[in-house]
Amino acid sequence: MEAAGKEEISVEGEAVDKNIFKDCSKIAFYRRQKQQLSRRATYQASLDSATIGKDSTKFQIISETTKVSLLAEVYGIEGNIFRLKINEETPVKPRYEVPDVLTSKPSTVRLISCSGDADSLVLTDGKGDLKCNITANPFKIDLVSEEEVVMSINSLGQLYFEHLQIPLKQRAAKENKKDTSVDASQEDQEDLGLWEEKFGKFVDVKVNGPASIGLDFSLHGFEHLYGIPQHAESHQLKNTSDGDAYRLYNLDVYGYKIHDKIGIYGSVPYLLAHKLGRTLGIFWLNASETLVEINTEPAVKYTQTQMGPVAAKQKVRCRTDVHWMSESGIIDVFLLTGPTPSDVFKQYSYLTGTQAMPPLFSLGYHQCRWNYEDEQDVKEVDAGFDEHDIPYDVMWLDIEHTEGKRYFTWDKKRFPNPKRMQELLRSKNRKLVVISDPHIKIDPNYSVYVKAKEQGFFVRNHEGGDFEGVCWPGIY
Repeated sequence: MEAAGKEEISVEGEAVDKNIFKDCSKIAFYRRQKQQLSRRATYQASLDSATIGKDSTKFQIISETTKVSLLAEVYGIEGNIFRLKINEETPVKPRYEVPDVLTSKPSTVRLISCSGDADSLVLTDGKGDLKCNITANPFKIDLVSEEEVVMSINSLGQLYFEHLQIPLKQRAAKENKKDTSVDASQEDQEDLGLWEEKFGKFVDVKVNGPASIGLDFSLHGFEHLYGIPQHAESHQLKNTSDGDAYRLYNLDVYGYKIHDKIGIYGSVPYLLAHKLGRTLGIFWLNASETLVEINTEPAVKYTQTQMGPVAAKQKVRCRTDVHWMSESGIIDVFLLTGPTPSDVFKQYSYLTGTQAMPPLFSLGYHQCRWNYEDEQDVKEVDAGFDEHDIPYDVMWLDIEHTEGKRYFTWDKKRFPNPKRMQELLRSKNRKLVVISDPHIKIDPNYSVYVKAKEQGFFVRNHEGGDFEGVCWPGIY
């Protein structure tokens, strides 16, 4: 057959309407950070009062505009890992820090000060091949390997930290209290979403006001970056200077568009940078909505270092700048120094663990479609497998088994007796699995967990083991 007669196939028309999801222009914390950073506010580190302890080195960072201080902590961790934490020194309430992700408390390596004064502080892990150079004014950290700067933190001055505030109702009773974290003239600007943010019919109320954070990382000599899944984009991350940032926000996007930076089913804030002879990793430990901007400056063969008769020419390496912005939480970032790709993966797995062994039943045949209508439908499908002598281990139900699409509920008309339905399958050594939302997290302390068990769900725990009807969040 002639190729010219072949009809061109396109799925473009089936892509989801992006207007029902946020892009950067509709994300309030992104607009606030871009507006504030355009004013070039800077931070200064108080290194003369830095304390070097067994586990970490601590010092203050002070905003030149608000004069409010932050607490910075630098850790050395076994396996050539550095950790940087920045938090409010005296928050009105504890800010959220991510639990459960780290498999255990990382073993620290005491950092040694090999030089330092009020203007700079140099920390080493004792081996001498890795150094952490901290500059006071403006605040900056350079990660040095074999006398070469491989990564700089806040070299672009994009450190951003919104301090939690007393709720508006309480503030009204304290008229004389000055708001030091957000310009009072902005409070009436609904567009910035300081206390309340609207998108379509959804309203997000911020009891303690805006709480976003941000920080930039410059990767010297690197132009190939990978990671921060999940996006329907190229394997190598692209520059975002001419469009939206990469969005880390779990969304159930049916028919998503390819070559797009919109967040889809999962979010992993883990980025790799690779060049000949070196691989680095950045693990941004933050569970809130996160945006990542990437900008690569290509290598310049030669640049003139100064004017006049003694002008010299110097080769300039390429550099990639990565700007992380999150809606809330603290700055908690792990710098994985490699130097090989295998080393970086070992460092990451040391922090988060390796892939768990799957339960045995998950390796069998799973029957699933969107969606089985009711208990009778499930019974007939199950009987059909028996009739045709086809083995299977698991039957899946999608969202329509719920009442009004509310997870951990059953539609009582369609599924009046879910326990009996599960027992039918269990009698044949089969299991029933229901699909849950990819961004629901189950905690045994939550009342929703208790209610789920009352509704006939059997909830999987982290240890696995044999379980019957299962609510398995985030897997589909």
